[in-house]
Amino acid sequence: MNQRKDTYRAALRRGPEAAAPRPVKVTQLHTRYVRVTIELDPALPRDLTRWVGPPVSALLRAGAAVLRPLRSAV
Repeated sequence: MNQRKDTYRAALRRGPEAAAPRPVKVTQLHTRYVRVTIELDPALPRDLTRWVGPPVSALLRAGAAVLRPLRSAV
């Protein structure tokens, strides 16, 4: 817990100039009551594919294994 606090405080001390080593896409939404800023990392699609790819392929293999006996029975 203390290490997490120290890391957070160190990140706050660094400031915004060192916070984003890669270029980010910034989208802002302003309404009367809500102000939202969304920063998207351009590498997000690649990272998402890397994280989601193995579980999805495992599900597809399991689904194919379940359907294989059903197909042979027809």
